[in-house]
Amino acid sequence: MSKPRSIDRDRVLDMAEDIVTEGGATALTIGAVAQAAGISKGGVQSCFGTKSGLVHAMAERWAANYDECLEQVTGRPVEQTSDLEKVQAHVRITAAEERLNVRAACHLAMLMESDDLREWIRRWHAARLENLQTNSDEARAARIAYLAAEGAFLLRYFGLLQMDDSQWQSIFEDLDALLGPASGRVAQERK
Repeated sequence: MSKPRSIDRDRVLDMAEDIVTEGGATALTIGAVAQAAGISKGGVQSCFGTKSGLVHAMAERWAANYDECLEQVTGRPVEQTSDLEKVQAHVRITAAEERLNVRAACHLAMLMESDDLREWIRRWHAARLENLQTNSDEARAARIAYLAAEGAFLLRYFGLLQMDDSQWQSIFEDLDALLGPASGRVAQERK
């Protein structure tokens, strides 16, 4: 009896993200992912169940990768990072992590497909800001920088505003300046 072929979940997720990046949310089907990954539809379904399960796996992988980036930027575990530092780090992550931005754009494109995913993304963003105490100038600036970073991301990655890399970096340099000296401290800790 031959050994069953193992399916590389990460590779299947990579293929799903590529499909959404190239063809939009409507291009993502179990069949398209199976074909891109070189496996059967049943193989995709055995890994993720339904299309919704595949989308949730994409979101969960993105969140785990994001947390890894946050820990790199701040130099400590997520749970040991203040809410203000998390927002400051978010601006840096959005500016620098191209692959995370592509994944996030995939998920946002899929919002039209899934109420559950839309709720998951709402909770994720709420968690970034809900405990940020805006009783200081520094915290208010961090909130503005977070929202500006998200706005720049949406405009660029949804093709709503053509923005080359130098324009992108210039925007995030302005946001760093808005965040002030504390942002520089986070940047120094990253090195």
